[in-house]
Amino acid sequence: MPTFPPEFADLEPYADWSLRTERERYAKRLSSTMAELQAFYDAAFARLPDATAYLDALDFAALPEDATKLLWLTYSLVNASFPVEVWRQPRVPDSGAATMDVVVEPAI
Repeated sequence: MPTFPPEFADLEPYADWSLRTERERYAKRLSSTMAELQAFYDAAFARLPDATAYLDALDFAALPEDATKLLWLTYSLVNASFPVEVWRQPRVPDSGAATMDVVVEPAI
């Protein structure tokens, strides 16, 4: 069964990035290699305008499951963007063993 709407079937190889919570997304980022982060970033970033337009056309209060998972994928893209664009490593530079815990999640 597909994870995402049919229009986004090309993103299926990255379905494991469609994670509900920030904690899960952060853990995925930290456990990924830079090659994995770069591949995800390249694929998802290329589809971001289409995903945004698709999601904007829907009622966020009643998103179907496949659209919700697409939304979560875009959240993961945000999480992966700084490691790819700026730091060139999964962890925040010079942060030692520091971690980040989000205490409030997005409503969707």
